[in-house]
Amino acid sequence: MRKILSIVFASFLLFSCSETKNVTNLQKDDTVASTYWQQHVDYTMDIDMNVNKYQYKGTQKLVYTNNSPDDLDRVFYHLYFNAFQPGSQMDVRSLNIKDPDRRVGDRISKLQPNEIGYIKVNSLKQNGAAVSFETVGTILEVQLNTPIKSGESVTFEMLFDAQVPVQIRRSGRNSKEDVALSMAQWYPKMAEYDFQGWHTPPYLAREFHGVWGDFDVTIHIDKNYVVGGTGYVQNPQEVGHGYEDATKPLNLPKGDKLTWHFKAPNVHDFMWAADPEYIHDILKTESGVDLHFYYKKTLAAKYLENWKKLQPKTAELIAYYSANVGQYPYKQYSVIQGGDGGMEYAMSTLVTGQRSFGSLFGVTAHEMAHTWFQFLLASNESLHPWMDEGFTSYISNKAENEILESGKENPHAGSYRGYKNIVERGYEESLSTHADRYNTNWAYGTASYSKGNIFLSQLEYVIGPENVAKGLKKYFTDFSFKHPTPNDIKRSMEKVSGIHLDWYLNEWTQTTHTIDYGIKSVEGNSVTLERIGQMPMPIDVEVVYQDDTKESFNIPLRMMRGSKPTTANVIEDWPWAHPTYTFKATKEVKSVTIDKSGLMADINLENNTVTK
Repeated sequence: MRKILSIVFASFLLFSCSETKNVTNLQKDDTVASTYWQQHVDYTMDIDMNVNKYQYKGTQKLVYTNNSPDDLDRVFYHLYFNAFQPGSQMDVRSLNIKDPDRRVGDRISKLQPNEIGYIKVNSLKQNGAAVSFETVGTILEVQLNTPIKSGESVTFEMLFDAQVPVQIRRSGRNSKEDVALSMAQWYPKMAEYDFQGWHTPPYLAREFHGVWGDFDVTIHIDKNYVVGGTGYVQNPQEVGHGYEDATKPLNLPKGDKLTWHFKAPNVHDFMWAADPEYIHDILKTESGVDLHFYYKKTLAAKYLENWKKLQPKTAELIAYYSANVGQYPYKQYSVIQGGDGGMEYAMSTLVTGQRSFGSLFGVTAHEMAHTWFQFLLASNESLHPWMDEGFTSYISNKAENEILESGKENPHAGSYRGYKNIVERGYEESLSTHADRYNTNWAYGTASYSKGNIFLSQLEYVIGPENVAKGLKKYFTDFSFKHPTPNDIKRSMEKVSGIHLDWYLNEWTQTTHTIDYGIKSVEGNSVTLERIGQMPMPIDVEVVYQDDTKESFNIPLRMMRGSKPTTANVIEDWPWAHPTYTFKATKEVKSVTIDKSGLMADINLENNTVTK
């Protein structure tokens, strides 16, 4: 299977802004040399915002480099704001799904013309010549005059008008907390083309997938508004609001508007937010990353205090993720009050701000952790949302547990409860389901967050926690900036552990097979176990003898072709097709317990312990 071309990560860690448009990368460690390709985009956008009408006019120049082996006769853009219109697929889906998101419900169907969202493309040129295009819901279909040949770069120039919708989902104006502008998915965005072809799903409020590139964005907006988001401010002395150098005079332009100029190197999205009542705090960290915090000064005193308490803890979070996944490669990260809950973006996040400290810290921990999985690794969230949401939940749970000194023996226990609950109710769907196609929001959430989290936490049970920790770092090193697939996380874990994991990836992510092991019988020193569920697993067993001494046994699954590092007594492996397994303990047995760690997602724990 062809994979995607890598952007050379080492050079990016040096914060080089040089274009990396057609690079062949040979892995340096024990990885088999592989050739990757991926497309590249460079955006230059100029936006004039009317804060009274919530409308803006935009110009966009997009330099698109076709690094694929294919000639392209069409291209496609996402027009996400078009989803916020009565009759859109997002609207109809919300009206018909069994358990609609309470933030959406029937609200889109009731929007008035001045409340809807839209992006209207007025003109589009390829290398100076007009091309034909058609808007189809949230997708702009473009028929090119001349195909973009493999290895060729072309320039698209676009004029567009847009209106910011009422805040409903992620993006919008005038949120429940009265944040004026949460500007996510706000511009015509080139769709991803990779080894699987074009990715052009309609926007139904689910997930995103984007092309790596450099962004140069200029925003003209009312001078009273403070703007924060993706990238680095290029004109701090002209905008002030905490960006300026105190040793130099301000150069505020005359007129009613300020011009904010941002640049963001090597990202696949650009978000910004603006409000006239933002407080802007900056915390400089030991690692050289500036943490920016934007929150409304009109918040109640208890919430303002929470935003102050959050700041040093956020520094601890970025240090934890850098140490346990991989080094954060940018010079800024912004936590911004806005949106409708918590949502991750390039170099930033939007979170609602009227929260207890525990909730504010928790949402920030989760959204910041997305930086590593949604942003830097950037697997296809539409196809594999569990690789983002699940892995983010896994590492943020561990970070929260350590930083807050919570002392939880299993910080992922909630995910196990959620998974078992949906299995018992019969609503579970496979992790291989496209994000938009889950029958219920419940099934999507449980699969992506809970079962995706358990993929890694349960893997600690299979190959050992030390190997999972090493494998996660290897995964980041080998596949950051490469849009990895499920096979890539599997291979990273196999390489550090030496254990075969095809069976694990297949069973856990491509089926709804469940795990259920039980103790069938105990006679003297003979113990017989049985596999009741369809999914096979290695088994840890603790035996208590009649004299109250204990002994632990590890039974590898034969398909693993090895066993995890353990102090337990490793005994003969279990061929998965055999429904039962018998072993002899050292002495007469008093009790037997399967998996005392609780990391195996066994759906029936009642048969996991037998006492004579």
